[in-house]
Amino acid sequence: MLGTWRSLGQDPAVLKQSVKPGTVRRMLGFAAPYRVPLAVFLLIVIGDAAIGVVNPLIYRAIIDRGILAHDASLVLRLALLLGGLALLDAGLGLAQTWLAARIGTRIVLGLRRRLFEHIQRMSLAFFTRTQTGALVSRLNNDVGGAQTAFTDILSNVAGNLITVALILGAMFTLSWRITLAALVLLPLFVAPARYWGRKLQRIVRESYDLTATMNGLMVERFNVAGALLAKLFGRPEEDAREFERKAARVADINVRQRLYGRLFFTAMMLTAALASALAYGWGGVLAARSALDLGTVVALVAYLRSLYAPLMGLSNLQVSVMTALVSFQRVFEVLDLPPGIQEAPQAAELPPGPVRIEFDRVSFRYPAAAEVTLPSLEPAPEQHPGHAPMVLHEISFTVEPGEMVALVGPSGAGKSTITQLATRLYDAQSGAVRLNGADVRGLRLASLRQRMGVVTQDAHLFHDSIRNNLLYAAPRAGEAELIEALRAAQIWPLVASLPAGLDTLVGERGYRFSGGEKQRLAIARVLLKSPAVVILDEATAHLDSASEAAIQAAFEAALAGRTSLVIAHRLSTILKANKILVVREGRIVEQGTHAELLAGGGLYAELHERQFAAATS
Repeated sequence: MLGTWRSLGQDPAVLKQSVKPGTVRRMLGFAAPYRVPLAVFLLIVIGDAAIGVVNPLIYRAIIDRGILAHDASLVLRLALLLGGLALLDAGLGLAQTWLAARIGTRIVLGLRRRLFEHIQRMSLAFFTRTQTGALVSRLNNDVGGAQTAFTDILSNVAGNLITVALILGAMFTLSWRITLAALVLLPLFVAPARYWGRKLQRIVRESYDLTATMNGLMVERFNVAGALLAKLFGRPEEDAREFERKAARVADINVRQRLYGRLFFTAMMLTAALASALAYGWGGVLAARSALDLGTVVALVAYLRSLYAPLMGLSNLQVSVMTALVSFQRVFEVLDLPPGIQEAPQAAELPPGPVRIEFDRVSFRYPAAAEVTLPSLEPAPEQHPGHAPMVLHEISFTVEPGEMVALVGPSGAGKSTITQLATRLYDAQSGAVRLNGADVRGLRLASLRQRMGVVTQDAHLFHDSIRNNLLYAAPRAGEAELIEALRAAQIWPLVASLPAGLDTLVGERGYRFSGGEKQRLAIARVLLKSPAVVILDEATAHLDSASEAAIQAAFEAALAGRTSLVIAHRLSTILKANKILVVREGRIVEQGTHAELLAGGGLYAELHERQFAAATS
């Protein structure tokens, strides 16, 4: 096993981790709102267990008072009573299963929703560091495992504990000597059960992590970009072999789980058979000597057979509890990771109206991996430094309401980082980003982002209809508003020509459309939102010259009076900017209008000359 984990790059010590203190308390906290259904469930369990205890006593009465006393009418009445109790027991069993499943489902539904909402609140850095498949595994496998284990604990453990207690009480009442002798055999089962239970705990952890790894590979290969890359580089067969290796590890774990489960069953059945033999032997001898009633012997054996079934269920108690605890702990691991961007307790609303953006001596570095990664997914210490290098150094500038300020410079200079700080996807280490004089860290996130519209170079569209992709920005927009936004973005003629029109499915990430068409749909989405601040991050990068000119005209009409921050690679798109900031290595090295910067003969003039020469050639 340790060799397997070394090959996966995992520390074998992870397998020996114990569940964190407080996990049980937190797990039970999710059950607190269901106290009344739980109380009803326990009453049903007690009633069901009581029926199991009464049945052997009826067997005893049938033999001693009915058959041996030659009382046929009593035998018939007791037989009818057994049949009635069997029907009642079946009904209680169904009610018990339904109630346990319902409570477990509702509890886990709340947990799954909290987990989804918490992941959505995580900073952008978290998503850049965490594998999507691992997150999907937490939401599906871990939460599902928690639900299964929680339901098993409710429906099996509680009922089995009560049943065992009542059966032992009845057995001691009938014959404490035979009961003690039968219980002496229990260590033959308990000792190996504890040993296998510890092994199963480690296997459960290993199974979840291996499943997450397999899910990660599937998510990466089954999205459009991953599938396209695999096809273009001719790697499907190698990917299939890699998937087979990961799936084989999961299969091996399942085989070991089944093997240990069979060992549990075999040990339990062997112990039950030996205990029954002991009861028949000793009890039969006592009955032959008239020291014990024959009905009592039969009742004791019936109790023993009834006893070992719940004991077998309780033998998996450690497995069920540990599965639940491990699953909940992995979920809590995500819930305990603080969002990188947190809202102040007394956060203020960004008031309506024009918005002024101010960067005041802002310096920034991206979080290191250890700051944003889940503990169980965290890279080895040598794979990430304690502190990432600074990306921005004392950036200061102002964008007045209605102004268009452009950011230009080489790749990696920090332009996109500046826009991400303006939308508070990250927080600066020093300095301040202000909107209308208020530090963004003191504003409500929903209020801040509601006033901003962003179009990135790689426009993302959900695997949904064009209509729903647009309505994501303005859920209450009507048909006329959707069409107007599409017209302004110069994409309505294409949409209108599609057989399904606005209800056309765009495909995963919009792959049914070209890059330029996706950009224009994203621009239409922003125009529909009608924000006070518009940020364009290479928004016209995928457009041809004719479409670019049309979009520029649409922006000039639709964004008049709004604050605009534009990252542009094509300098021809920012000729009318009120101010151009030239960024290099995280610093603003030049600023001014297009004409002023050309006259200055600096980096901007050099970039302009390169583009002009390339266009001419």
